Amino acid sequence: MSPSFDVVVIGSGPAGEKAAMQAAKARRRVAIVDRVDRLGGNCLHTGTIPSKTLRETILYLAGARQRSLTGVQTHLDKNVKLAALMRRAGEVVRGQMEVLGRRIERNDVAFFAGNARFLDPHRLEIVEEGGARREIHAEKVLIATGSRPAHDPAIPFDNECVYDSDTVLGLDAIPRTLTIVGAGVIGCEYACMFSLLGTKVTLVDARPRILDVVDREIADLLVARMREYGIVLRLGEEVAAVRLEAAGRVIATTRSGKVLASEKFLYAIGREGNTGDLGLESAGLGPGKRGLLTVNRHFQTLVPHIYAAGDVIGFPSLAATAMHQGRLAMAHALGVPVNGEGYALPYGVYTIPEVSMVGETEEQLTQAGVSYEIGHAFFREIARGEIVGDRSGMLKLLFERESHRLRGVHIIGEKASELVHIGQAVIAFGGPVDYFVDTVFNFPTLSEAYKVAALNGLNRL
Repeated sequence: MSPSFDVVVIGSGPAGEKAAMQAAKARRRVAIVDRVDRLGGNCLHTGTIPSKTLRETILYLAGARQRSLTGVQTHLDKNVKLAALMRRAGEVVRGQMEVLGRRIERNDVAFFAGNARFLDPHRLEIVEEGGARREIHAEKVLIATGSRPAHDPAIPFDNECVYDSDTVLGLDAIPRTLTIVGAGVIGCEYACMFSLLGTKVTLVDARPRILDVVDREIADLLVARMREYGIVLRLGEEVAAVRLEAAGRVIATTRSGKVLASEKFLYAIGREGNTGDLGLESAGLGPGKRGLLTVNRHFQTLVPHIYAAGDVIGFPSLAATAMHQGRLAMAHALGVPVNGEGYALPYGVYTIPEVSMVGETEEQLTQAGVSYEIGHAFFREIARGEIVGDRSGMLKLLFERESHRLRGVHIIGEKASELVHIGQAVIAFGGPVDYFVDTVFNFPTLSEAYKVAALNGLNRL
Protein backbone atom coordinates (compact mmCIF):
# COMPACT_ATOMS: atom_id res chain seq x y z
CA MET A 1 0.00 0.00 0.00
CA SER A 2 1.41 3.42 -0.97
CA PRO A 3 2.16 5.83 1.89
CA SER A 4 -0.43 8.53 2.53
CA PHE A 5 0.20 12.13 3.59
CA ASP A 6 -1.97 15.04 4.64
CA VAL A 7 0.16 17.33 2.47
CA VAL A 8 2.58 16.67 -0.39
CA VAL A 9 4.67 19.59 -1.62
CA ILE A 10 6.26 19.32 -5.06
CA GLY A 11 9.39 21.47 -5.02
CA SER A 12 11.68 22.57 -2.19
CA GLY A 13 12.33 26.19 -3.14
CA PRO A 14 11.17 29.19 -1.07
CA ALA A 15 7.43 28.55 -1.62
CA GLY A 16 7.61 24.79 -1.13
CA GLU A 17 9.83 24.87 1.92
CA LYS A 18 7.73 27.46 3.77
CA ALA A 19 4.50 25.64 2.89
CA ALA A 20 5.92 22.36 4.20
CA MET A 21 7.05 24.00 7.44
CA GLN A 22 3.62 25.61 7.88
CA ALA A 23 1.95 22.20 7.51
CA ALA A 24 4.49 20.53 9.82
CA LYS A 25 3.89 23.13 12.54
CA ALA A 26 0.17 22.32 12.22
CA ARG A 27 1.16 18.70 13.02
CA ARG A 28 0.18 17.28 9.66
CA ARG A 29 1.94 14.42 7.89
CA VAL A 30 4.00 16.22 5.28
CA ALA A 31 6.20 15.14 2.38
CA ILE A 32 8.41 17.11 -0.01
CA VAL A 33 9.33 15.75 -3.45
CA ASP A 34 12.38 17.12 -5.25
CA ARG A 35 15.70 16.08 -6.71
CA VAL A 36 18.47 15.84 -4.13
CA ASP A 37 20.77 18.05 -6.19
CA ARG A 38 18.00 20.70 -6.43
CA LEU A 39 17.17 20.95 -2.74
CA GLY A 40 16.32 24.61 -2.22
CA GLY A 41 15.17 25.13 -5.80
CA ASN A 42 16.38 27.57 -8.43
CA CYS A 43 16.59 30.31 -5.79
CA LEU A 44 19.42 28.46 -4.08
CA HIS A 45 21.22 26.96 -7.07
CA THR A 46 20.99 29.30 -10.06
CA GLY A 47 19.09 32.38 -8.94
CA THR A 48 18.92 34.58 -5.88
CA ILE A 49 21.57 33.06 -3.60
CA PRO A 50 24.49 32.59 -6.05
CA SER A 51 23.86 35.85 -7.94
CA LYS A 52 23.60 37.93 -4.75
CA THR A 53 26.67 36.26 -3.29
CA LEU A 54 28.55 37.09 -6.49
CA ARG A 55 27.32 40.67 -6.17
CA GLU A 56 28.68 40.98 -2.64
CA THR A 57 32.01 39.50 -3.73
CA ILE A 58 32.25 42.03 -6.55
CA LEU A 59 31.38 44.90 -4.22
CA TYR A 60 34.05 43.77 -1.78
CA LEU A 61 36.74 43.52 -4.46
CA ALA A 62 35.72 46.60 -6.45
CA GLY A 63 34.04 48.58 -3.69
CA ALA A 64 35.78 51.87 -4.39
CA ARG A 65 34.13 51.96 -7.81
CA GLN A 66 30.72 51.89 -6.15
CA ARG A 67 31.47 54.04 -3.13
CA SER A 68 33.26 57.37 -3.31
CA LEU A 69 35.44 57.06 -0.20
CA THR A 70 38.07 59.78 -0.52
CA GLY A 71 41.60 58.49 -0.61
CA VAL A 72 40.65 54.83 -0.86
CA GLN A 73 41.80 53.01 -3.99
CA THR A 74 40.70 49.48 -4.89
CA HIS A 75 41.63 47.76 -8.12
CA LEU A 76 40.23 44.51 -9.44
CA ASP A 77 42.74 42.26 -11.17
CA LYS A 78 41.75 42.28 -14.83
CA ASN A 79 42.81 38.62 -15.12
CA VAL A 80 40.60 37.37 -12.31
CA LYS A 81 38.38 34.43 -13.34
CA LEU A 82 34.66 34.43 -12.72
CA ALA A 83 35.01 30.90 -11.37
CA ALA A 84 37.24 32.27 -8.61
CA LEU A 85 34.61 34.86 -7.70
CA MET A 86 31.97 32.12 -7.63
CA ARG A 87 33.80 29.98 -5.05
CA ARG A 88 32.17 31.92 -2.23
CA ALA A 89 28.76 31.36 -3.83
CA GLY A 90 29.40 27.61 -3.84
CA GLU A 91 30.18 27.70 -0.14
CA VAL A 92 26.99 29.63 0.61
CA VAL A 93 24.87 27.24 -1.47
CA ARG A 94 26.29 24.18 0.29
CA GLY A 95 25.75 25.78 3.68
CA GLN A 96 22.15 26.69 2.90
CA MET A 97 21.44 23.17 1.59
CA GLU A 98 22.67 21.75 4.89
CA VAL A 99 20.48 24.16 6.84
CA LEU A 100 17.44 23.23 4.75
CA GLY A 101 18.13 19.51 5.10
CA ARG A 102 18.35 19.82 8.89
CA ARG A 103 15.13 21.86 8.97
CA ILE A 104 13.26 19.19 6.99
CA GLU A 105 14.56 16.46 9.28
CA ARG A 106 13.91 18.40 12.49
CA ASN A 107 10.27 18.99 11.54
CA ASP A 108 9.66 15.31 10.62
CA VAL A 109 8.97 16.13 6.99
CA ALA A 110 9.42 13.13 4.71
CA PHE A 111 11.67 13.77 1.72
CA PHE A 112 11.31 11.82 -1.52
CA ALA A 113 14.17 12.24 -3.97
CA GLY A 114 13.01 12.33 -7.56
CA ASN A 115 10.53 13.87 -9.98
CA ALA A 116 6.80 13.81 -9.24
CA ARG A 117 3.88 13.50 -11.63
CA PHE A 118 0.16 13.11 -11.07
CA LEU A 119 -1.55 9.77 -11.61
CA ASP A 120 -4.87 11.25 -10.53
CA PRO A 121 -5.85 14.25 -8.36
CA HIS A 122 -4.69 12.54 -5.16
CA ARG A 123 -2.02 10.07 -6.32
CA LEU A 124 1.52 10.97 -7.32
CA GLU A 125 4.21 8.84 -8.90
CA ILE A 126 7.81 9.59 -7.95
CA VAL A 127 10.47 8.67 -10.47
CA GLU A 128 13.81 8.32 -8.70
CA GLU A 129 17.15 9.10 -10.31
CA GLY A 130 17.91 5.44 -10.97
CA GLY A 131 14.53 4.91 -12.65
CA ALA A 132 12.73 3.28 -9.72
CA ARG A 133 9.09 4.34 -9.26
CA ARG A 134 6.87 4.63 -6.23
CA GLU A 135 3.43 6.02 -5.48
CA ILE A 136 2.24 8.26 -2.66
CA HIS A 137 -1.21 9.56 -1.77
CA ALA A 138 -1.97 13.15 -0.77
CA GLU A 139 -5.04 14.83 0.70
CA LYS A 140 -3.64 18.24 -0.24
CA VAL A 141 -0.98 19.08 -2.83
CA LEU A 142 1.06 22.25 -3.28
CA ILE A 143 2.83 22.71 -6.60
CA ALA A 144 5.95 24.83 -6.12
CA THR A 145 8.11 23.71 -9.00
CA GLY A 146 9.38 27.18 -9.87
CA SER A 147 10.32 28.39 -13.32
CA ARG A 148 13.11 28.39 -15.88
CA PRO A 149 14.36 31.01 -18.34
CA ALA A 150 12.24 31.38 -21.47
CA HIS A 151 14.09 30.48 -24.68
CA ASP A 152 13.32 32.28 -27.90
CA PRO A 153 13.82 29.67 -30.65
CA ALA A 154 15.53 32.35 -32.76
CA ILE A 155 18.31 32.75 -30.19
CA PRO A 156 21.24 30.28 -30.66
CA PHE A 157 21.83 29.33 -27.02
CA ASP A 158 25.08 27.39 -26.69
CA ASN A 159 26.29 28.24 -23.14
CA GLU A 160 29.63 29.22 -24.64
CA CYS A 161 28.78 32.56 -26.17
CA VAL A 162 25.01 32.84 -25.70
CA TYR A 163 23.58 32.33 -22.21
CA ASP A 164 20.35 32.56 -20.24
CA SER A 165 20.05 33.76 -16.63
CA ASP A 166 20.55 30.22 -15.25
CA THR A 167 23.69 29.38 -17.24
CA VAL A 168 25.45 32.76 -17.18
CA LEU A 169 26.99 31.97 -13.79
CA GLY A 170 28.88 29.17 -15.53
CA LEU A 171 31.02 31.70 -17.43
CA ASP A 172 34.70 31.07 -16.84
CA ALA A 173 36.42 34.29 -17.82
CA ILE A 174 35.00 37.75 -17.35
CA PRO A 175 33.96 38.91 -20.82
CA ARG A 176 35.38 42.10 -22.27
CA THR A 177 32.03 42.92 -23.87
CA LEU A 178 28.52 41.70 -23.10
CA THR A 179 25.11 42.35 -24.64
CA ILE A 180 22.14 41.79 -22.33
CA VAL A 181 18.63 41.61 -23.74
CA GLY A 182 16.00 42.41 -21.10
CA ALA A 183 16.04 45.41 -18.76
CA GLY A 184 14.00 43.76 -16.03
CA VAL A 185 15.28 42.80 -12.60
CA ILE A 186 17.67 40.07 -13.79
CA GLY A 187 19.03 42.02 -16.74
CA CYS A 188 19.69 45.17 -14.72
CA GLU A 189 21.32 43.26 -11.87
CA TYR A 190 23.77 41.45 -14.16
CA ALA A 191 24.45 44.62 -16.15
CA CYS A 192 25.60 46.37 -12.97
CA MET A 193 27.67 43.43 -11.75
CA PHE A 194 29.54 42.85 -14.98
CA SER A 195 30.15 46.56 -15.52
CA LEU A 196 31.90 46.72 -12.14
CA LEU A 197 34.05 43.80 -13.27
CA GLY A 198 35.24 45.95 -16.17
CA THR A 199 32.99 44.50 -18.86
CA LYS A 200 31.61 46.88 -21.48
CA VAL A 201 27.88 46.19 -21.20
CA THR A 202 25.08 47.03 -23.63
CA LEU A 203 21.57 46.64 -22.20
CA VAL A 204 18.72 46.29 -24.70
CA ASP A 205 14.95 46.30 -24.14
CA ALA A 206 11.93 46.93 -26.35
CA ARG A 207 10.28 48.91 -23.55
CA PRO A 208 11.01 52.64 -23.21
CA ARG A 209 12.21 52.37 -19.59
CA ILE A 210 13.89 49.92 -17.25
CA LEU A 211 12.16 48.24 -14.30
CA ASP A 212 8.64 49.35 -15.12
CA VAL A 213 7.31 48.24 -11.69
CA VAL A 214 9.66 50.70 -9.96
CA ASP A 215 8.82 54.34 -9.27
CA ARG A 216 9.91 56.36 -12.31
CA GLU A 217 12.10 58.80 -10.37
CA ILE A 218 14.00 55.93 -8.75
CA ALA A 219 14.40 54.18 -12.11
CA ASP A 220 15.76 57.38 -13.64
CA LEU A 221 18.33 57.70 -10.84
CA LEU A 222 19.42 54.11 -11.44
CA VAL A 223 19.77 54.78 -15.16
CA ALA A 224 22.04 57.73 -14.35
CA ARG A 225 24.26 55.51 -12.21
CA MET A 226 24.34 52.78 -14.86
CA ARG A 227 25.49 55.30 -17.46
CA GLU A 228 28.25 56.40 -15.06
CA TYR A 229 29.46 52.78 -15.02
CA GLY A 230 29.68 52.90 -18.80
CA ILE A 231 26.60 50.77 -19.47
CA VAL A 232 25.08 51.62 -22.86
CA LEU A 233 21.29 51.47 -22.76
CA ARG A 234 19.36 50.73 -25.95
CA LEU A 235 15.77 51.22 -24.79
CA GLY A 236 12.86 51.03 -27.19
CA GLU A 237 14.93 48.65 -29.31
CA GLU A 238 13.88 45.10 -30.16
CA VAL A 239 16.44 42.49 -31.14
CA ALA A 240 15.44 41.00 -34.51
CA ALA A 241 18.25 38.48 -35.07
CA VAL A 242 21.25 36.97 -33.30
CA ARG A 243 24.07 35.07 -34.98
CA LEU A 244 27.42 33.64 -33.98
CA GLU A 245 30.58 34.53 -35.88
CA ALA A 246 33.43 32.10 -36.40
CA ALA A 247 35.70 34.56 -34.60
CA GLY A 248 33.75 33.93 -31.40
CA ARG A 249 31.67 37.09 -31.46
CA VAL A 250 27.91 37.41 -31.12
CA ILE A 251 26.20 39.78 -33.52
CA ALA A 252 22.74 41.06 -32.57
CA THR A 253 20.72 43.18 -34.98
CA THR A 254 17.81 45.35 -33.85
CA ARG A 255 14.66 46.00 -35.86
CA SER A 256 15.81 49.58 -36.34
CA GLY A 257 18.99 48.32 -38.01
CA LYS A 258 21.51 48.78 -35.20
CA VAL A 259 24.27 46.17 -34.96
CA LEU A 260 25.48 45.13 -31.51
CA ALA A 261 28.66 43.06 -31.44
CA SER A 262 29.93 41.48 -28.24
CA GLU A 263 32.03 38.64 -26.89
CA LYS A 264 29.13 37.20 -24.87
CA PHE A 265 25.34 37.50 -25.01
CA LEU A 266 22.79 37.14 -22.19
CA TYR A 267 19.10 36.67 -22.95
CA ALA A 268 17.07 37.65 -19.87
CA ILE A 269 13.49 38.04 -21.06
CA GLY A 270 10.72 36.07 -19.38
CA ARG A 271 10.45 32.78 -17.54
CA GLU A 272 8.35 29.65 -18.02
CA GLY A 273 6.71 27.50 -15.36
CA ASN A 274 8.24 24.07 -14.67
CA THR A 275 5.01 22.17 -15.24
CA GLY A 276 5.63 20.16 -18.40
CA ASP A 277 6.47 16.87 -16.63
CA LEU A 278 3.86 17.02 -13.85
CA GLY A 279 1.11 15.16 -15.69
CA LEU A 280 -1.31 17.95 -14.92
CA GLU A 281 -4.01 16.48 -17.16
CA SER A 282 -4.25 13.45 -14.87
CA ALA A 283 -5.05 15.83 -12.02
CA GLY A 284 -7.69 17.67 -14.01
CA LEU A 285 -5.46 20.66 -14.64
CA GLY A 286 -3.71 22.26 -17.58
CA PRO A 287 -0.92 24.84 -17.71
CA GLY A 288 -1.70 28.35 -18.84
CA LYS A 289 0.41 30.70 -20.90
CA ARG A 290 4.17 30.01 -20.59
CA GLY A 291 3.46 26.92 -18.49
CA LEU A 292 2.21 28.97 -15.54
CA LEU A 293 -0.63 27.88 -13.27
CA THR A 294 -3.70 29.99 -12.59
CA VAL A 295 -4.78 30.33 -8.95
CA ASN A 296 -7.35 32.27 -6.93
CA ARG A 297 -6.51 34.63 -4.08
CA HIS A 298 -6.04 31.64 -1.76
CA PHE A 299 -3.59 30.06 -4.25
CA GLN A 300 -6.03 27.28 -5.17
CA THR A 301 -6.00 25.92 -8.70
CA LEU A 302 -9.19 24.83 -10.48
CA VAL A 303 -8.92 21.60 -8.46
CA PRO A 304 -9.64 22.89 -4.92
CA HIS A 305 -7.29 20.61 -2.98
CA ILE A 306 -4.37 21.39 -5.31
CA TYR A 307 -2.59 24.66 -4.61
CA ALA A 308 0.29 26.44 -6.36
CA ALA A 309 2.69 29.15 -5.20
CA GLY A 310 5.94 30.84 -6.14
CA ASP A 311 7.39 31.38 -9.59
CA VAL A 312 5.13 28.70 -11.10
CA ILE A 313 2.19 31.15 -10.82
CA GLY A 314 4.09 34.08 -12.33
CA PHE A 315 4.46 37.70 -11.22
CA PRO A 316 6.09 38.95 -9.06
CA SER A 317 8.40 35.89 -9.05
CA LEU A 318 10.46 36.98 -6.05
CA ALA A 319 11.81 34.67 -3.36
CA ALA A 320 10.30 36.76 -0.55
CA THR A 321 6.82 36.75 -2.08
CA ALA A 322 7.11 33.03 -2.88
CA MET A 323 7.77 32.27 0.80
CA HIS A 324 4.74 34.31 1.79
CA GLN A 325 2.55 32.68 -0.84
CA GLY A 326 3.57 29.19 0.25
CA ARG A 327 2.71 29.96 3.86
CA LEU A 328 -0.65 31.55 3.00
CA ALA A 329 -1.58 28.73 0.63
CA MET A 330 -0.94 26.05 3.22
CA ALA A 331 -2.66 27.99 5.98
CA HIS A 332 -5.79 28.17 3.83
CA ALA A 333 -5.54 24.50 2.84
CA LEU A 334 -5.41 23.44 6.49
CA GLY A 335 -7.79 26.04 7.92
CA VAL A 336 -5.05 27.65 10.00
CA PRO A 337 -5.70 31.34 10.90
CA VAL A 338 -2.95 33.58 9.55
CA ASN A 339 -2.25 37.29 9.47
CA GLY A 340 -0.63 39.32 6.72
CA GLU A 341 -2.85 38.56 3.73
CA GLY A 342 -3.49 42.22 2.98
CA TYR A 343 -0.06 43.61 3.79
CA ALA A 344 1.95 45.39 1.11
CA LEU A 345 4.86 43.27 -0.10
CA PRO A 346 8.34 44.73 -0.48
CA TYR A 347 10.42 44.53 -3.63
CA GLY A 348 14.20 44.35 -3.63
CA VAL A 349 16.28 44.80 -6.77
CA TYR A 350 19.96 44.05 -6.21
CA THR A 351 21.39 46.37 -8.78
CA ILE A 352 24.35 48.57 -7.87
CA PRO A 353 23.11 50.62 -6.11
CA GLU A 354 20.24 48.64 -4.59
CA VAL A 355 16.64 49.61 -5.26
CA SER A 356 13.77 48.72 -2.96
CA MET A 357 10.15 49.74 -2.59
CA VAL A 358 6.94 48.96 -0.76
CA GLY A 359 3.47 50.35 -1.34
CA GLU A 360 2.36 52.50 -4.24
CA THR A 361 4.27 54.54 -6.79
CA GLU A 362 3.54 58.10 -7.90
CA GLU A 363 2.05 56.74 -11.11
CA GLN A 364 -0.35 54.48 -9.22
CA LEU A 365 -1.47 57.21 -6.82
CA THR A 366 -2.03 59.59 -9.71
CA GLN A 367 -4.15 57.05 -11.58
CA ALA A 368 -6.17 56.42 -8.40
CA GLY A 369 -6.81 60.15 -7.97
CA VAL A 370 -5.11 60.31 -4.56
CA SER A 371 -3.95 63.73 -3.38
CA TYR A 372 -0.45 63.00 -2.15
CA GLU A 373 2.77 64.72 -1.15
CA ILE A 374 6.41 63.68 -1.48
CA GLY A 375 9.23 63.74 1.04
CA HIS A 376 12.85 63.25 -0.02
CA ALA A 377 16.01 62.52 1.91
CA PHE A 378 19.34 62.36 0.09
CA PHE A 379 22.04 60.17 1.60
CA ARG A 380 24.60 62.93 1.04
CA GLU A 381 22.69 64.89 3.72
CA ILE A 382 22.82 61.98 6.17
CA ALA A 383 25.95 61.54 8.26
CA ARG A 384 25.97 57.80 7.75
CA GLY A 385 25.71 58.34 4.01
CA GLU A 386 28.92 60.36 4.10
CA ILE A 387 30.62 57.77 6.30
CA VAL A 388 29.88 54.85 3.96
CA GLY A 389 30.57 56.95 0.87
CA ASP A 390 27.10 56.85 -0.67
CA ARG A 391 26.43 60.38 -1.87
CA SER A 392 23.85 59.50 -4.51
CA GLY A 393 21.37 57.43 -2.49
CA MET A 394 17.86 58.68 -1.81
CA LEU A 395 14.80 57.75 0.24
CA LYS A 396 11.40 58.91 -0.96
CA LEU A 397 8.11 58.87 0.97
CA LEU A 398 4.64 59.22 -0.55
CA PHE A 399 1.79 60.14 1.79
CA GLU A 400 -1.76 61.50 1.66
CA ARG A 401 -1.98 65.27 2.07
CA GLU A 402 -5.01 65.30 4.37
CA SER A 403 -4.53 62.28 6.63
CA HIS A 404 -0.72 62.06 6.28
CA ARG A 405 -1.16 58.28 5.85
CA LEU A 406 1.97 56.70 4.39
CA ARG A 407 1.30 55.13 0.97
CA GLY A 408 4.69 54.34 -0.51
CA VAL A 409 8.40 54.06 0.30
CA HIS A 410 11.00 54.08 -2.48
CA ILE A 411 14.74 53.82 -1.89
CA ILE A 412 17.87 53.72 -4.01
CA GLY A 413 21.27 53.35 -2.39
CA GLU A 414 23.18 51.52 0.31
CA LYS A 415 21.12 48.93 2.25
CA ALA A 416 17.91 49.90 0.43
CA SER A 417 16.46 46.40 0.73
CA GLU A 418 17.04 46.49 4.51
CA LEU A 419 15.81 50.03 5.10
CA VAL A 420 12.50 49.47 3.32
CA HIS A 421 11.11 47.33 6.14
CA ILE A 422 10.82 50.31 8.47
CA GLY A 423 8.37 51.93 6.09
CA GLN A 424 6.71 48.58 5.39
CA ALA A 425 5.69 48.26 9.06
CA VAL A 426 4.14 51.74 9.11
CA ILE A 427 2.22 51.09 5.88
CA ALA A 428 0.95 47.74 7.21
CA PHE A 429 -0.67 49.42 10.19
CA GLY A 430 -1.96 52.44 8.30
CA GLY A 431 0.35 54.82 10.12
CA PRO A 432 1.02 58.48 9.26
CA VAL A 433 4.29 59.92 8.04
CA ASP A 434 4.39 61.89 11.31
CA TYR A 435 5.52 58.67 13.00
CA PHE A 436 9.00 59.20 11.60
CA VAL A 437 9.15 62.77 12.92
CA ASP A 438 8.29 61.65 16.44
CA THR A 439 10.59 58.61 16.46
CA VAL A 440 14.19 58.68 17.69
CA PHE A 441 16.58 56.90 15.29
CA ASN A 442 20.07 55.79 16.21
CA PHE A 443 22.76 58.21 15.04
CA PRO A 444 24.54 57.97 12.72
CA THR A 445 22.40 55.57 10.69
CA LEU A 446 20.86 55.53 7.24
CA SER A 447 17.50 54.98 8.97
CA GLU A 448 17.63 58.64 9.97
CA ALA A 449 16.69 59.36 6.34
CA TYR A 450 13.09 58.52 7.26
CA LYS A 451 12.94 61.49 9.64
CA VAL A 452 14.58 63.83 7.13
CA ALA A 453 12.22 62.72 4.34
CA ALA A 454 9.15 63.04 6.59
CA LEU A 455 10.08 66.57 7.61
CA ASN A 456 10.84 67.45 4.00
CA GLY A 457 7.40 66.27 2.93
CA LEU A 458 5.43 67.82 5.78
CA ASN A 459 7.14 71.16 5.15
CA ARG A 460 5.58 71.13 1.67
CA LEU A 461 2.04 71.17 3.05
